[in-house]
Amino acid sequence: MNWPTWLPLRKDLTPLTPYGAPQVPAQASLNTNENPYSPSPALQKAIADAVMVAAANLNRYPDRDANELRTKLAGYINSTSRVNLTIDNIWAANGSNEIIQSIFLAFGQGSALGFTPSYSMHPLIAKVCGTNWVDGKRNSDFSLNVELAIEQIVQIKPALTFITTPNNPTGGSVSISQIKSLADAVAKVNGLLIVDEAYAEFSTEDSAVTLIAKNPHVVVIRTMSKAFAFAGARVGYMLCDSSVKDAMMLVRLPYHLSALTQAAASVAIDFKDELLGYVSELIRAREAMTAQLHALGLKVVPSSANFILFTGFKAEAPKLWSELLGKGVLIRDVGLPGYLRVTVGNEAENTLFITALKELI
Repeated sequence: MNWPTWLPLRKDLTPLTPYGAPQVPAQASLNTNENPYSPSPALQKAIADAVMVAAANLNRYPDRDANELRTKLAGYINSTSRVNLTIDNIWAANGSNEIIQSIFLAFGQGSALGFTPSYSMHPLIAKVCGTNWVDGKRNSDFSLNVELAIEQIVQIKPALTFITTPNNPTGGSVSISQIKSLADAVAKVNGLLIVDEAYAEFSTEDSAVTLIAKNPHVVVIRTMSKAFAFAGARVGYMLCDSSVKDAMMLVRLPYHLSALTQAAASVAIDFKDELLGYVSELIRAREAMTAQLHALGLKVVPSSANFILFTGFKAEAPKLWSELLGKGVLIRDVGLPGYLRVTVGNEAENTLFITALKELI
């Protein structure tokens, strides 16, 4: 952008562009990894009732510590990962991006290391927060080379090491044994290992939360946007040692999580069985779509998430992306030459995508 000369914008921000996927009309919007299933009428009513109760006290500030929500989040994680976390091991915020930003604000005095391609907000938030970001390397198939990663940790000695599992935009997972090896290396350089598990519910791998009790330098980031189909509510949370949670209190904004958000999210967790029931359906749809892409002669990067990265088409990725949009299908050009990413949608959206793709490749 050409910024006006009178604007005292930080020099290191002037070359940046805002993050964001295109928001354009489409019959099938399969570009932002949203859950395609809307809240049920019963859940909608329960949220509306809870919001109405909260609305009676909107003249007052919300619970600054979101105690009810954090208690329910602890119960959810304990039941799914067989751990024994308490409210002191959890911090909630406005989406996982606020969690990431707060981590940089609290601990980003040194370098941060991540293994790209991965979630593009990690380096962007690092830059905004003034933390030096180092791009680590992956294998040519986008899998994480743990031995090489450990070498880079030893060499760079980052304050923060980020891994994303399942990885976005590629979809691959890192096993719990590999995460433990990385955690051991990070401990030796007195850093934190940040494990971004935004898509964890779509994977069969054990969560890194199982490492926290014996590895207090392991921090896990989760979101309610994906599996919980709650993207519009903006709720993320962090699972960590209590000392890490306490450090978040130093950098958080006062009353940052609204009473309405807390009320809605608490109800959603009460409906977790219903919401997570869609996860198995999306996994089945992911496998079916993978088979259909293979049948079209395309190559698919193995995915443990709710999206698929694919290649093997003859057109340039931006051209195919545009042609698909012309047929009412919006997917994601993630900037990897020769690759495009598609979110797993509902049956009608997935059918429209495959049909349009057949006509174009």
